[in-house]
Amino acid sequence: MDLNADVGESFGGWTLGDDAAILGAVTSANVACGFHAGDAATARRACALAAAGGVSVGAHVSYRDLAGFGRRFLDVDPAELVDEVIYQVGALQAIAAAAGTRVRYVKPHGALYTAIAHHRPQARAVVEAVRTLDADLPLLVLPGTVVEEEAAAVGVTAVVEAFADRAYEADGTLVSRGQPGAVLTDPAQVAARVVRLATEGTVEAVDGATVAVAAQSVCVHGDTPGAVGIATAVRAALEAAGVPLRPFR
Repeated sequence: MDLNADVGESFGGWTLGDDAAILGAVTSANVACGFHAGDAATARRACALAAAGGVSVGAHVSYRDLAGFGRRFLDVDPAELVDEVIYQVGALQAIAAAAGTRVRYVKPHGALYTAIAHHRPQARAVVEAVRTLDADLPLLVLPGTVVEEEAAAVGVTAVVEAFADRAYEADGTLVSRGQPGAVLTDPAQVAARVVRLATEGTVEAVDGATVAVAAQSVCVHGDTPGAVGIATAVRAALEAAGVPLRPFR
């Protein structure tokens, strides 16, 4: 199982998360590309830390929305979105190279990630950006979504992920962040959920239903309260359960 986390989300004098600590627990790092968070120095530092720890680097692309942390849907023209995703991935490719590593995958962030699960024009735009820049770069996506379909249609690899610290609806979608209990912060609870995901391929929804999730990667959000403790607990629980931890790419 791959364990990924969002990093590089500090900006200027504003610090978010503890990249050095969380990179000691995960196997893949989704590095912010400057559109929802992050800046050049933060991205290079995150990439250097990932390279030193043998952690795979992914481009965490977003709507151009620093004020909203990329968590607001933007009705971006698909052609413009293609260019903006290419711009973000390309920038991080240069930063990663300077830090002694390379971008191995792409993961959309926040509202863009949610939108391309059902918004076909934007899903197609994200896939087209990846295919145009480097068709060998996989996309991290939710299962059963239109972006997964669009990727398959043009030969871009879609890698299914699950979320350690987010609650699920019975239909397999994530509970909206505006709802109570949407974000899980108890390390023991989260760790147990991830072990179940890794060993049984299921997760319990908020209504008690069992949801099948055949994930190759599990995400811990870097801005979740106690993220380092959660990631550390998840890693320890997976190792104790005999689940090998390795990057998916």
